[in-house]
Amino acid sequence: MEKAIVTLSGGLDSATLLFWSAKRFEVSAVTFDYGSKHNEKEQTAAKELARLAGAGHILIRLPFINDLFQSDLLRSGGKVPDGHYEDSSMRSTVVPFRNGIMLSIAIGLAESFEAKTVLYAAHAGDHAIYPDCRPGFLKAISEAGREGTYLGVQIVDPFIDMHKKDIVLLGNELRVPFGLTYSCYKGGDLHCGTCGTCVERKEAFRLAGIRDPTQYEA
Repeated sequence: MEKAIVTLSGGLDSATLLFWSAKRFEVSAVTFDYGSKHNEKEQTAAKELARLAGAGHILIRLPFINDLFQSDLLRSGGKVPDGHYEDSSMRSTVVPFRNGIMLSIAIGLAESFEAKTVLYAAHAGDHAIYPDCRPGFLKAISEAGREGTYLGVQIVDPFIDMHKKDIVLLGNELRVPFGLTYSCYKGGDLHCGTCGTCVERKEAFRLAGIRDPTQYEA
C-alpha cells in the first residue's frame, strides 16, 4: 500500500478520515498542539484513535501560535462563544492561517516519510467561517505541495463537499468509535453542548438518525 499522512485532531471528522484512509493507505497520523483550549483532550483522543486504526501517531508542538496569534480558540485568548458553528460570532475562534501552517508541515513530513499524499478532513460546514478550509485554499496549497516537493506531495480532501451528517453516516459504516472522539472548543471533561462545534455535532447525529454517544453538560 502507498504511504499517506493523515492530519488527526481527534475530532469526529478527522477520526472518520483516519479510518477511511487506513483502508486505502499505510497511514501515519499527525496531531498538532498549538495551544488551543481543547488540545489536551484532542490529543488523548487522537492517540487512542490512531492505535485502534493501526496507524502510527506523531505529535508536533507549535507553541508560538498560542504565544503570538490572536484567537479565542487559544488558551491565550478570550471566551469561546456559544451558538451555531456557522454563526458570525464563531469568527473569534479562527486561528490565523492555522491550517496553512499545519498542512505545510504535513507536506514536509510526507516527503520525509516518502508519502505522496496528505489527507485532510475539511468539510462543507467549515467553509462559512474558516477561510483555510475552503476549496480554493486547499487547491492552492495542494498545488504548492506538488510544486515544492520532489515526490509531488498533494493534499487530498475527500470530505470537502460533504456535510457533517454525511460524515457521521460514513463513520458509522466504518465503525468509527465516535464516543472516543473529542470536539468541544471549551476543552472541559465533558462536551459543553453549547459551543459551535458541540451544536454542530449534536445536529449531525440527529440529522443522520444515529445515536450520539457523546456526554454533554447541556
